[in-house]
This record gives sequence, C-alpha cells and structure tokens, in this order.
Amino acid sequence: MLIEKAAKLESYLRPIIVHNFPDLSIRLYSTSRKTFIERLVNSVIPNKIESNRFIKKKIWDIEFSNNLFNAAGMFKNGLGYQLVYNQGAGAFLAGTTTYLPRKGNYKNGVLHPFVPLPKSNAAINWMGLPNNGHSNIAKILSNIDKREGCPIGISISADPDIDDLQSLNNLVEGFKIYNKANVDFIELNESCPNVAHHQSNNHDSIDQSLINRLEYISQKFLSKRNRNLPVVVKFSVETDLNQIPTLIKILNDLNYDGINFGNTAKNYNNYLNQIDVGELKAYNMFTHTFGGGISGRPLNQLSLNCCKLATETISTINSKSQFAVIRTGGIQTCDDILESEKYKIDLNQWFTGYFEQFAVYGHNLYKGIIDNG
Repeated sequence: MLIEKAAKLESYLRPIIVHNFPDLSIRLYSTSRKTFIERLVNSVIPNKIESNRFIKKKIWDIEFSNNLFNAAGMFKNGLGYQLVYNQGAGAFLAGTTTYLPRKGNYKNGVLHPFVPLPKSNAAINWMGLPNNGHSNIAKILSNIDKREGCPIGISISADPDIDDLQSLNNLVEGFKIYNKANVDFIELNESCPNVAHHQSNNHDSIDQSLINRLEYISQKFLSKRNRNLPVVVKFSVETDLNQIPTLIKILNDLNYDGINFGNTAKNYNNYLNQIDVGELKAYNMFTHTFGGGISGRPLNQLSLNCCKLATETISTINSKSQFAVIRTGGIQTCDDILESEKYKIDLNQWFTGYFEQFAVYGHNLYKGIIDNG
C-alpha cells in the first residue's frame, strides 16, 4: 500500500532532515504531519488484522480486544474508527475536543508546530488543542457502526481562556453531548501543557481549582449517569509522585472510574540526556521558539512510575466499582506492554510510538508488537 511505502521511506529520510535542517524540519513536519494523518484515515484495509496472542480485556464491563489503542490527539475530529478497528486496536479514542471549536496555536508562520526526533524516539509539539468542537465531533461518533471489541472513547477538555464558571458549564455540557452520542467511555484531559490553565503555584499540594472542577463534574454529571459510561481523568507524567495517592482517593470518592498518566512533558532540561546529540539543535530550537510538550520514549519510565504507584494505591482502597489505570507516554514495543501487564496496569495508549511502528510494520503494527510477546 502506498502510504505504508511512503512511511517506510520517510523513516529513513527523517533522521537526515532533522539532523541537518532543524528549522526546515519544524516547518516541514508541522505541515506534512496533518496531511499524513488525513491520508492514513482514508486508507483502505480490506479485512481486520488479527493478533495471534489472546489478550482480550474486560474493564468497566466493556470489552477491549487488547490493551493498546491510540492516545488523544491522533484522531482529533473523530475520523479513523474503521482504520484502527481493522488494524487491530483495542479501542478508538477521539479528541481532545473542547466545547468551542479551536484553531490551535500559530507562531512565526507555523500552524500547529511539531517536529519528530527519530533517533531519540521522541517528538515535540505545540498544538493548542485544535478541534471542531464537541457537537461536531459527537455527530461523527454517533454515526459510527461500532464493532465488537473496539469501544469508542472521547477525550475532552475545558475551554481555556474563558470565564471559569462558563468553562465548567461548557465542560459538563460536553459530557452530556457525548453521552447522547453513545460513546463508551470519556477521558477528561487535565494534562495538556500547550494551552493556558489557571493553577496554583504551590506544587506541594493538589491545586484547589482542580479539586473544584472535579467536584463540579461529579455533582453535575457523574452522579446523574443513567448508563454505564466510565469517566477517567488524565494527568501529566510529570505529576509529583507524592500527590498520586491523594489524587486517586479524590477521584474514587467522587465516583470517577480511572486515571491516566500521559500526554507530553515540559521540564525540558530533565530530558536532555535522552535526546540524541544530532537532534539537540532541533530540540533546543523548538523549545526556545515555541515551548511545547515532549512525547515519546523519554516519558516511558515516568509513565511507568506513575502507573505503578497508582495500581499499588488502588489495591489499598475500597473502590465502589472497577477503577482502571491507563498508561500513556513512551509506549512503543511489546516489552512496554508486557511491563504494564506485570504491574497490573489495565490499558495502554500510544502516539509517537504508533508512528514509529507504522514505519516498520505498516497496518500490521498492532499484530507486529502484540505477537512479539
């Protein structure tokens, strides 16, 4: 298939481009990334690709054909369900979406800045949550012909840069919109570093505005659910480990159904030793110009540490229902999946790793890494 051949060829050229032309690579990949995903979504796979390793999961009384699927940001506007189902993904996650449509970030003539760091198995982006809004995406998701073992999830976020109360009301309305669209689970994104958020400067305690937001959603939506619609909350992999037991207790007490540690990271100096020397110029150029968030392999151990502590904490509390732990950040190989299983982490999401493995396996990427276990 043409797109598979193009991805393989590009994977050979990418290290050369990023190493030798860092400024050009930022502009090139900021544009071509969107085009590639659009063409990927329109790929035709005649039949579902089946894995030989049986790792079906049942969580929240919902069946996942396996414990790996795409992270938020890949299929923002709800297109691509049939693609990932045929590829063999365990689920399909759309979004992240906001109540109001957003164009996303633009600076220095670059829309949705992005650059891959292939030798580091990493990437950096400064997207700013571009999306078509809850209502438009919900219409698309409501018309999907759902298939067994591939539930539909949606990632949603509060509208940044507007009044707090209006933002909260919009957020609750988003939950209601997707409930009517018959999605199977919802992920509340509390970890996007590329939009402005109101937050405390006291990093030793849980931000009060976060607690207020979680309580408001619990009162206005969770307590009024009339069907099985799990809601998980996604936090940064840079979350202070000391805060995780408290976060889980808060979520459990408020009737949330799980926690996800992932998305991108912003403490740039902490990852310098994991960036290939030939890619440091592009790394520094991007972070100094745009800021943005790091994704991929440098976050692997962080996501594991957060999720390990989460599963340990959950084993000590009385949860009213199944409370799931989802790992996002640096997932790329079968060994990563096996490591998650070892520590009883329920589900895994990938983004940067997906594209790295697509260049290797093409549409067989789920079978390729799952069967290697």
